[in-house]
Amino acid sequence: MTDTGITRPAGNRWGRYALSAAVLVLSIIGVTALVRGGDQDRPRQIPLAVTAAPSVGGTPSGSGGGELTTGPLMGTSNPTRVVIPALDVDVPLTGLDQEADGTMQVPADARTVGWYTGAPTPGSLGPAVLAGHVDYKKQPGTFQRLADLEPGDTVNVAREDGSMAMFAVSKVERYAKARFPTDAVYGPISHAGLRLITCGGDFDSTAGHYEDNIVVYADLTMAHPA
Repeated sequence: MTDTGITRPAGNRWGRYALSAAVLVLSIIGVTALVRGGDQDRPRQIPLAVTAAPSVGGTPSGSGGGELTTGPLMGTSNPTRVVIPALDVDVPLTGLDQEADGTMQVPADARTVGWYTGAPTPGSLGPAVLAGHVDYKKQPGTFQRLADLEPGDTVNVAREDGSMAMFAVSKVERYAKARFPTDAVYGPISHAGLRLITCGGDFDSTAGHYEDNIVVYADLTMAHPA
């Protein structure tokens, strides 16, 4: 792997603690796992580069906890499944923690989508993060057509407590990894948001990863109770 600047992210559960002076940028998710797996037996890892940023928490930075949030909100509950009707996606979710070297764990197969356990759970305040492969070991990944999503498309996330967090896509962006918008993706927001991330653009066989990232932004529109 040629990506550099791999450091250990600060903090643990995003919903309980502020990620003090850091925002996670998945160099992401080169999503590098979200890179072409080739013939390697071991899944490629996603480097977690940490950059200096305002404290991240459940309220917008600088609010002091006093600003009102906008839109529906749900309590904390781990996600179990993601359903994206426009892409014919209906797959289980697996938690993505960190490896001992600070890199982010990645889904072990092309089909499974992972949720980063250091971020908010989908439906609670802040930007929840889901990552999936664009392809893996010559198999198409669940997020292969992520860039085809359009504003208004729905993304539904089932949760352990029996509830369903229902999101609507607000925008779909493609970023060169060197210009990844850390604050926009991981920074504090005043509502329950969702970010779906995979790789995009051309595959750089020399560097071993895709050149860009696809990021889908979505907002919670309905909290279906347990």
